[in-house]
Amino acid sequence: MRGRLDSIDWAILKELQADGSITNVELARRVGLSAPPCLRRVRALEGEGIIKAYRAMLDPKALGFEMVCFAMVQLAVQGQADLKAFEDRITAWTMVRECWKLSGDIDFILKCVAPNLQAFQGFVSDLTSLPNVRNVRTSLALDLVKDEPLIPIEDAPDVRA
Repeated sequence: MRGRLDSIDWAILKELQADGSITNVELARRVGLSAPPCLRRVRALEGEGIIKAYRAMLDPKALGFEMVCFAMVQLAVQGQADLKAFEDRITAWTMVRECWKLSGDIDFILKCVAPNLQAFQGFVSDLTSLPNVRNVRTSLALDLVKDEPLIPIEDAPDVRA
């Protein structure tokens, strides 16, 4: 699909990635379309699965989650059934906000939030006691330096914004 996107599609994606709550009228104005064709393009991008969802970005500290933490997990065995069992357990843990499967020495990296250190320590204890977990290394986030959407649209082809 990437090759079929024109500069207006890329401009729409850039604007929506920056502010998913923008009105269609404002989005259309910013990308140089009238509202109906802009909405059709957005619906087509949604239909193609390019736009997967819309989210509000919340302030964790304002909601009582004082800690952002990372856990790097190494499994003892990486067979399909073992990976699936670990992934199923991780997806059920609400404290885990992101989980990425990696290549190399670390099998998974987990981004977690916790209300306090005690809650995070309990999570780590539960994590290390899972079957097939060989090693867990953790790091507490000190400060957020950069938080950009996943796709660097300004570097994408055909963007004339």
